[in-house]
Amino acid sequence: MPENATARRTGGRSAVDTAAGRILDLIRVRQLNVGDVLPTERELSEITGASRNTVREALRTIRTYGLIEPKPRVGAVLADGQSIAIQNFFAAHMDVSRSSFADIQGFRRIIEVGIGDHIVLNATSEQIEALDEINARIVESRSIEEAAENDFNFHMALIGLADNRMLSDMYSFLSPVILRIMTIGKEMRPVLADTRAAHGEIIAALRARDRLAYAYLMSRHLDFALRFLPEEPASDT
Repeated sequence: MPENATARRTGGRSAVDTAAGRILDLIRVRQLNVGDVLPTERELSEITGASRNTVREALRTIRTYGLIEPKPRVGAVLADGQSIAIQNFFAAHMDVSRSSFADIQGFRRIIEVGIGDHIVLNATSEQIEALDEINARIVESRSIEEAAENDFNFHMALIGLADNRMLSDMYSFLSPVILRIMTIGKEMRPVLADTRAAHGEIIAALRARDRLAYAYLMSRHLDFALRFLPEEPASDT
């Protein structure tokens, strides 16, 4: 089969995207730092199992997101700000399907429902009121992107009430992917009102110090956007 045919699509993903993902995995596994030199195209071809042409295209894609930069007579080196580059790369290449949505929201449920007990017991009235102020901005959003950002800021503020820097850092790292999901359905004004109302119910549960209501309402809220995703075809297997 010609190279350009295999490069276009392999197992539902392009061969270039697959190779790029394997190169990013290699960077993480080897714990490469800023200025470290990547293996040559030939070595990357052997490591990833992709052709040199596919590896070259994958490197070009990764370079577009600012993760690597070419250095004359040296090769590709890891650029500064690689964490942001990896975030942007995965966000741009993430296909929001029902299965990927379930995975991401399931991860969020573990965190956002899991911190409920701590928030219910420890959040001050002032902190809960601050959530209300953040929530009010959602219906004032002038674009899909602004609405998603306001939605994210509400959930980020909730995470902050857990007083756990690692959780906050993890949530921030995932922000491009989470923001991508938060744009779903936001072009419809009623959705903004629905989002604000759902957040309001969560806030009310916190005010009442009702951890069971908080867990239920948060879980229901995290599944909300699923209604806007198309059904996936049934598997033949």
